[in-house]
Amino acid sequence: MKSTMKPTLLILAAAAAPLAPLTSMADITPATMFTDNMVIQRDTQAPVWGTADAGEKVNVTASWGATTSTTTDDTGKWQVNLKTPAAGGPHTITLKGNNSIKINNVLSGEVWFCSGQSNMDFYLKQLTKFNPKRTEAVEQPTIDYINKEIATAEDDQLRQFEVTKNTSPFEPLDTLNGSWVSSSPKTNNGFSATAYFFARELRKELKVPVGIIKCAWGGTRVEAWIPADAYGQDKDMSAFLKQEREVLKKAIAKWDPKKVKEGNRRRAPKSPESNQQAPATLFNGMAHPVLPYAIKGAIWYQGESNTKDMKIASRYAQYFQAMITGWRKHWGQGDFPFYFVQLATFRDEAKEPLDQDPWATVIDQQRRTLSLKNTGMAVLNDIGEAKDIHPHNKIDVGIRLALWALKNDYGKNIAACSGPLYQSHEIKDGKFVISFDHSGSGLMAGSKTGMAPTVATKDPLKGFQICGADRQWQWAEATITGPNTVTVSHQDIPEPTIVRYAWAPNPGKVNLYNKEGLPASIFTTE
Repeated sequence: MKSTMKPTLLILAAAAAPLAPLTSMADITPATMFTDNMVIQRDTQAPVWGTADAGEKVNVTASWGATTSTTTDDTGKWQVNLKTPAAGGPHTITLKGNNSIKINNVLSGEVWFCSGQSNMDFYLKQLTKFNPKRTEAVEQPTIDYINKEIATAEDDQLRQFEVTKNTSPFEPLDTLNGSWVSSSPKTNNGFSATAYFFARELRKELKVPVGIIKCAWGGTRVEAWIPADAYGQDKDMSAFLKQEREVLKKAIAKWDPKKVKEGNRRRAPKSPESNQQAPATLFNGMAHPVLPYAIKGAIWYQGESNTKDMKIASRYAQYFQAMITGWRKHWGQGDFPFYFVQLATFRDEAKEPLDQDPWATVIDQQRRTLSLKNTGMAVLNDIGEAKDIHPHNKIDVGIRLALWALKNDYGKNIAACSGPLYQSHEIKDGKFVISFDHSGSGLMAGSKTGMAPTVATKDPLKGFQICGADRQWQWAEATITGPNTVTVSHQDIPEPTIVRYAWAPNPGKVNLYNKEGLPASIFTTE
């Protein structure tokens, strides 16, 4: 029957009807890591989390058959553990609460967290420039190789998530910005060079999807990446944190953006709170928001900014180990693999033996960090550049990091994942007999140029230093005397006390390798 009620009456009737309660209905929102094109760690219980209304029921269903649910807490936060499948995809993950969200094109594979300063932060594109005042001519083939890789590489199963740079000196953050992209000529420019070549090696050997989470900031010290509570394990570290925070709070209180000048030219005001060197600020602002995303392990390239003086350099191992153990504690995934890069050679070649040097000290401190469980180190004393702190050859960096993962975490039959590492010594008849771990199928003198493979030579070993009780260092005679031993001596030092190897920012063409072509690390017997 046709209604005779006039429009005005309809409006009045609607207005007189009981009103629904006015409540704020927050859409279910996953953490930023959970978005289209993501890579999720395979064969595990992967945390998935986000926000919604307080007390809201959240269901998580994956196309591979896994399903789970939870109820948000009184702040609207929720988290579940989702059983993940074997490597493959693409899959979908559906979140349902008051609304529904579908995450598409999800791959299940291997996920690695990639962090540090500029040598991890540098994009592939940033390593394609040849500066004749800085770049060594031997690097031109490397530059050509990277340019070709950028222009031609396309791999939908190699994906990167880049964490936006952010600081938070006092409180850990839960949110971040970023997105997942796959390798293609359109996106390769923006991939971390170190992480890309590491991931490419894993892709080649494992034939599974690989996701890299780039979380790096150039020029930053290790102190900024250490969780605040990790400083509490040592009274000196705790005092350092307290002092630095007091200084920062005073600077923030005095800061007036209207008075910020740089010479006669005004610049954008920058609060002291945004100082990326403050203790814990980058863990809080960049690493913490990623937690507890399921990862296989982490790779790290940092240390250059801790070579400013001997005081900072000599404590590097203590602070670096605190960072690693702190990350593992906060991630809640046990002692996950942590592989790092030892600093490359840099600056002018040493002509005389050095007694103390911050660069060499940090390199040796990195070696000492191997005392931590499930750690590994890529040695770079044969691929650095004297005038460039950012060596172009990140191909070998990625390969050497990947060797540790492939051997230790993926069970690949690899004769050596590292170059020779100092193990022990004894003194016999005025000579040091040095024993090495990771000797592979034996020690050799070798030479490497650019990206070319290492070749065996008949040259005498170089880079060994020796001294007596007077600490008057001399270049030593060193000879390979066994599959894993080198004998070191000097005719004018009948009672030697210390032997060192490659102890300089740039020790020159040091040439101790294993027969797998991997270089020996700097070390001191002291």
